[in-house]
Amino acid sequence: MPKPETLNFFNRVYEVTKRIPYGRVTSYGAIARYLGAARSSRMVGYALNGSVNRDDVPAHRVLNRNGLLTGKHHFSGTNLMQQLLESEGHEVKEDKLQNFEDKFWDPVTELGFS
Repeated sequence: MPKPETLNFFNRVYEVTKRIPYGRVTSYGAIARYLGAARSSRMVGYALNGSVNRDDVPAHRVLNRNGLLTGKHHFSGTNLMQQLLESEGHEVKEDKLQNFEDKFWDPVTELGFS
């Protein structure tokens, strides 16, 4: 069982992820910065890996800082993450979101600091 502070961090990650607008994406690092834990992007990834059974957390909208679908292995099926992104109008080539910068949603800019 994770420590209470870890569960709290994970829940905060889920709350931010839920606010990513349809058709937009962000990065693990952007969420970590928003939460005031800039060096915790890997922990954001762990949280999202644990959210695969939560339909209310759009984890497919969180990519690495270069727009790569590094979390795709945690989705059921071979291409579910890519399919979810494509269903929102994104183009993915070789596990990389095209026009990542244009689709990027920064929670710090959009929401202010938490």
